[in-house]
Amino acid sequence: MATGRTHRPATRSRGIPEATVARLPLYLRALTALSERSVPTVSSEELAAAAGVNSAKLRKDFSYLGSYGTRGVGYDVEYLVYQISRELGLTQDWPVVIVGIGNLGAALANYGGFASRGFRVAALIDADPAMAGKPVAGIAVQHTDELEQIIQDNGVSIGVIATPAGAAQQVCDRLVAAGVTSILNFAPTVLTVPDGVDVRKVDLSIELQILAFHEQRKAGEETGQGGPEATEGLEGEGATPAPPARGTAATTDRKGPDGDVPAVMPA
Repeated sequence: MATGRTHRPATRSRGIPEATVARLPLYLRALTALSERSVPTVSSEELAAAAGVNSAKLRKDFSYLGSYGTRGVGYDVEYLVYQISRELGLTQDWPVVIVGIGNLGAALANYGGFASRGFRVAALIDADPAMAGKPVAGIAVQHTDELEQIIQDNGVSIGVIATPAGAAQQVCDRLVAAGVTSILNFAPTVLTVPDGVDVRKVDLSIELQILAFHEQRKAGEETGQGGPEATEGLEGEGATPAPPARGTAATTDRKGPDGDVPAVMPA
């Protein structure tokens, strides 16, 4: 079976915008659900609603793929599943290594959606000697000393980093030096990589902070206090805002960026 090192998807060479590429997995997920229900065709409006975008944007995205629906009929679900899967490179086998088998790394290893989406967990790697040989999701954990050999033996081009922040850059450097060209980073830190290496960052704490911001805004609207705009212009230039009350999020004890990250499953 082909591996991720032998073929690269053609999206960039065909000039598909990055924003469109980012929405293709949303369309594929919605289409897969329709396929599982044996739905033969779907309109742009129905598919757009299922994917959470507007129908005009969907039709524009599909035009980059050379796919146009039939008026009065819609899009062929099975054909679109194949077409999008091909563009995303999911019609082949992509071996993946996960580095850092703590709570989050183990949860990722146990995620059953990888295989059905074209990804094979080739190896689990951890720096703790006590973890070596222990089975996680049916795969024996291997020590980081073997990282380079594992990547070479399995033809790995995609690495997942689920280590503490302090170890992430070193792990990233070793992955890149060994030939990995795409990295999914769950560590709460920004990675520095050379040109030609793609990094996707998943920071759960940042997402929660954004949700907290919106919750605070909604609470302010309910009490009639409004958001930050309500106080704009009340403080003089250089004025120092009043400190938050005791017990608010700004003063409560919490773990730093190296603290535990909740184990959650990818969508």
